[in-house]
Amino acid sequence: MKRVEIACAGRLDTIKEYYFSQKNKQIAELKASGRDIVALGIGSPDLPPPASVTEALYTSALRPEVHGYQPYHGSDLLRGAFAKWYAKWYGVELNPKNEILPLLGSKEGIVHVCMTFLQEGDEALIPNPGYPTYTGGVTLAGAKPVPYALKAENGYLPDFEELEKMDLSRVKIMICNYPNMPTGTVPTVALFEKLVAFAAKHNIMLLHDNPYSFIRNDMRLSILSVEGAKNVAMELNSLSKGHSMAGWRVGSLAGRADWISDVLRFKSNMDSGMFFPIQAAAAAALELDHEWFTELNATYYAREKEGFKLLDALGCSYRKGQAGLFIWADLPDSWTGDGFEFSDMVLEKAGVFIVPGGVFGSEGRRCIRISLCVPADLLAKAVDKVVAAKL
Repeated sequence: MKRVEIACAGRLDTIKEYYFSQKNKQIAELKASGRDIVALGIGSPDLPPPASVTEALYTSALRPEVHGYQPYHGSDLLRGAFAKWYAKWYGVELNPKNEILPLLGSKEGIVHVCMTFLQEGDEALIPNPGYPTYTGGVTLAGAKPVPYALKAENGYLPDFEELEKMDLSRVKIMICNYPNMPTGTVPTVALFEKLVAFAAKHNIMLLHDNPYSFIRNDMRLSILSVEGAKNVAMELNSLSKGHSMAGWRVGSLAGRADWISDVLRFKSNMDSGMFFPIQAAAAAALELDHEWFTELNATYYAREKEGFKLLDALGCSYRKGQAGLFIWADLPDSWTGDGFEFSDMVLEKAGVFIVPGGVFGSEGRRCIRISLCVPADLLAKAVDKVVAAKL
């Protein structure tokens, strides 16, 4: 029988396999061959959520009526919990009925927003360096991603003078992300005010991605707390990082009711709602208080110390005071290649995988990133392996 050959849609021509997907295969092959590899790549929290969260999942799942389809816009319970959470931690008042949309993780929200508002001929401003899904989401929607540089000499903040020089006539969305991934830069009210003013001036929607504000960070800010922000901005948030629930896939989109309604029109064609017991568990997680975050961050700060030792052993330089699950660092001045070559060298010679900054854009070419989502003793082991390799 004839074998059918079907070409991929053109929209995938510039979409490559996710870097970490490719690298994980290589690391798995190295381990299978007997190599001892310490992988400090993807930011998947290794710590579990508190017992109260898993208990809420369990007890809710025992109820016979919760196993059917759920509302596309999420349960009243979860939307109400997100609204209370925003008010408590960010000082932002949101109407749970129409200004919050629960998501199956904030990653899908990036694509949903792009697919809802972008089309061929449109452009979107994308941070460089930045999360690769930003570029992927824009491209899949048929629009053109336009990078804006986040440079070390500018504190990894947008250069508004440079932005004003750009042709913004086709730009509909500007994606921003503070605390920033991968650079760890923390936000300020002044930064958010400038972003809101810029968006209002140029009739651009701001999409702020905010999953890292509870990790190694005391400056917990939402862009929606800035005066006038609701007119121009929506914000993505997530329970993956600060609540150690990455695999649960729970996030949210917050903002104007009309924009939320537009995104819901697209989203309702993509899934049939979130399993209610997960929503109940997420609502329990959103009630966690300072004690949880204090203990969580004590663990990450202990890991950070070992991470600094590793970077010192590698001869890299770095800024202290970074937020989030990673440490961003500059390559040694003596290294003449880029971060990809440096990462490959360290993996080959020391059996330690670190992420090349070029994964996140051209501005990260001379940088690397290490993950703190492994125990401190494993980071210490990585230090020993690097020292022993005499790189």
